[in-house]
Amino acid sequence: MAATILDGNKIRDEIQSELLQQIIELKRAGITPGLAAVLVGENPASQIYVRSKVKTCEALGLYSEKIERSKDSTTGELLELVNDLNRNDAIDGILVQLPLPPQVDTKRVLMAVDPAKDVDGFHPVNVGNLVAGRTGFVPCTPAGILEILKRSKIPLKGARAVVIGRSDIVGKPVAMLLLHEHCTVTICHSRTRDLPGVAREGDILVAAMGKPAFVTADFIKPGATVIDVGINRLTTEEEVRKIFHDPIGPLATLQKRGSVLVGDVQPEDARAIAGAFTPVPGGVGPLTIVMLMSNTIQAARMRRTVVSG
Repeated sequence: MAATILDGNKIRDEIQSELLQQIIELKRAGITPGLAAVLVGENPASQIYVRSKVKTCEALGLYSEKIERSKDSTTGELLELVNDLNRNDAIDGILVQLPLPPQVDTKRVLMAVDPAKDVDGFHPVNVGNLVAGRTGFVPCTPAGILEILKRSKIPLKGARAVVIGRSDIVGKPVAMLLLHEHCTVTICHSRTRDLPGVAREGDILVAAMGKPAFVTADFIKPGATVIDVGINRLTTEEEVRKIFHDPIGPLATLQKRGSVLVGDVQPEDARAIAGAFTPVPGGVGPLTIVMLMSNTIQAARMRRTVVSG
């Protein structure tokens, strides 16, 4: 029996309709949540991400500012910009799109963001709140993963959860969220002994290491829920043939579009062995932006002491 596909687009649309109601209520109170997106340089992927974020703001009726700076920007210039945004009362959330150019001290810039406007959840104050189980901003991708699991009614209490990847943006925070939901959590990484064996213990397996189709059949416990966070672009026929057992469909996509997206999980293996899995594209990705919107609305409520009814 083939695995159930966990449709991120459908879950995103559900959350978006809920957020629309919250925005209507805030606007009745004379409040329009505002998000500032800072884009430094001309990284094509970053430009696409920021454009999507601004477009979603417009669709929901949020105020947004896209602030572009040259790739030659200094740490000092960006710190000054962030401080201006911290003081700007029309802005509830500040998003600094990563990566920043190599000459910029990324940590200093992220640390300069007011924790009350840190809608990416990267500031140590918000990281501390997450660890302590206190109110704060949760990084958007981990928050989206939890929404997928809960809204898909995947049992969490007492489940064994294995997270492959220990980044500050996904691996660590998603592990903490799962721990707060009473999962027993194991975090794996490149130096984990017998990684496939450890991964196979997971009722829930989160793959977030940024390696195309790294998680194969021998990592997946039969019937497990597999959450694929990776987005990797294949651009050659050789890559496609190496990864897919049946490459006919992906090769047709490569010919038509010039690239094929694949996650960190081998999709044919997930479909055959897992009980449920998130596809790439259309799984975790759509949730990331909508959770950014959710955090921005939360920031507006908290900053303006609006209590949710």
